[in-house]
Amino acid sequence: MNIIVLMKQVPETTDVKIDPVTNTLKREGVKSVINPFDVYAIEEAVRVKERLGIGKVTVVSMGPPQAMDSLREAISLGCDEAILLSDRKFAGSDTWATSYTLSQAIKKIGDYKIIFCGKQASDGDTAQVGPGVSTHLDIPCVTYVKKIRQINNDTIQLERMTEEGYEVIDAPLPLVLTVVKEINEPRLPSLKGKMRAKSAVIPVWTAETLVCEEMKIGLNGSPTRVSKIFTPPERLGGEILKGDTDEVAQKIVGLLRNVVIR
Repeated sequence: MNIIVLMKQVPETTDVKIDPVTNTLKREGVKSVINPFDVYAIEEAVRVKERLGIGKVTVVSMGPPQAMDSLREAISLGCDEAILLSDRKFAGSDTWATSYTLSQAIKKIGDYKIIFCGKQASDGDTAQVGPGVSTHLDIPCVTYVKKIRQINNDTIQLERMTEEGYEVIDAPLPLVLTVVKEINEPRLPSLKGKMRAKSAVIPVWTAETLVCEEMKIGLNGSPTRVSKIFTPPERLGGEILKGDTDEVAQKIVGLLRNVVIR
């Protein structure tokens, strides 16, 4: 059973800088790591392969050349192969353009049963790319997966986390899964894994390689745009009202009336 993991490299620091022209994150030169939720996706993909004893795990990442470091780390954690999607034409992609580009890569890979994603990226927090990929591929998607109960070549049974607890879902393969941190405890890289990662040959696929439509990738292919980014002004002042309940209630009513009149 061949498995694909979609991984994103994100800034390690919260002190991110924004390009004033494109209003997108400046990623070049910023120390980056594997998106924390994607580490759980990598671990679960490797566990499924180990449980079934067949197939391979391919990790795919879209980003600048420096994302190669995170792909090598993914190999050290147990992935068999890695592919980097990197092209200046991909720059500025929103979640729709990103999911389109990733789906083109998945179509090129071809043979897969499960696509694992972390539930969301720490730099965007949209949780849209996994479901977006499933839409482009026209396959099912189950989000917030906390446990894989059973799996065979055609179907899978999952526990999906909800606000009240969890629900049990039976789904056909192939499908996209987005996982939460409750699903496992990620392993540390092994020495053997590190050696294999160091020598691994990781191909770089461009827009031309993927036969992408120009108007569906990058900033031009993104239907959503960040028009402005700003820091909200600091809230100053404030007033503590003292007295018994009736006195405080009257003071609040008076303050509200003044606000309405203004």
